[in-house]
Amino acid sequence: MRRRKFITLVGGATTAWPLAVYAQQTPMPIIGFLDVRSPEAMGDRLVAFRQGLKETGFVEGENVSIAYRWAENRTDRLPELAADLVRLKAAVITTAGPPAAFAAKAATTTIPILFVVAVDPVGLGLVASLDHPGGNLTGINQFNSEVTAKRFALLHELIPQAKRVAVLVDPHDAANTASALRGIEAAGGATGLQTKVFNAGENSEIDVAFEAIAEERFDALFVGASTFLNGQHVQLAQLAAFHRIPASYSAREFVEVGGLMSYGADLTEAFRQLGVYAGRIVKGARPADLPVVQATKLELTINARTAKMLGITVSPTLLSTADKVIE
Repeated sequence: MRRRKFITLVGGATTAWPLAVYAQQTPMPIIGFLDVRSPEAMGDRLVAFRQGLKETGFVEGENVSIAYRWAENRTDRLPELAADLVRLKAAVITTAGPPAAFAAKAATTTIPILFVVAVDPVGLGLVASLDHPGGNLTGINQFNSEVTAKRFALLHELIPQAKRVAVLVDPHDAANTASALRGIEAAGGATGLQTKVFNAGENSEIDVAFEAIAEERFDALFVGASTFLNGQHVQLAQLAAFHRIPASYSAREFVEVGGLMSYGADLTEAFRQLGVYAGRIVKGARPADLPVVQATKLELTINARTAKMLGITVSPTLLSTADKVIE
């Protein structure tokens, strides 16, 4: 009997050992994270992305691996980085902004691709429709470019005495820039404000643009929505404060670091939703079956301390309209 018991134990151990080794050697699914910025520019967005993954049962390093590919503000590097993620056989590739989305789209027609964009993805040609994307792409639409005219009008309401407004855009993000300029042209005609466009696609160009804006003494600044410019929110807010230029931005995070005013979708929430969709795809969902998530809430944020520093009196009406006022 002892011999039979010994054989049973040895046999059980022999069976269990290969299974345990197999479990340890089975590779975790890889999520590709393609972004034109550097990791330092992402902050809470990465936290939100991982939170979205966690909500679907995935934790980085435990049951899923994230392969980060940062272009370090060089749009020309996106195609090679996207190709690298394809070679890694990523289960899904997540992107932010049209340039990264198109780089991934050109790299593969089979691997699922998720995007966060501020321009209508149907108009861009990323998906066939919002409800039924088709193909291997879907994602989140923030609508930040589509609300340009409204944001311009809010800036005029905040600074009614302004006559000339500088407009800062990213020339490398053609889709966002074109959409923003169309909205600004319409809003400028309605308000009578004169505008001049300044381009900045890298850090040094931001410094040069601000020097020119300050030298020409513009009454206000309108910062266009783009992946790169959003990533430079600290630099942009600090330069606006240094040159004492009232500025409007597309995201709350600008205002949280000293910017004057923002109006747009919640970027942190967009990246949480991106994480949720990534988790669902790893579990087997198809992009064609996942409708494009549309931002349901646009928020107005005003920094009252910055307004006071700039000598701006914010009207009670605008303060009551704001979703958040930083005192």
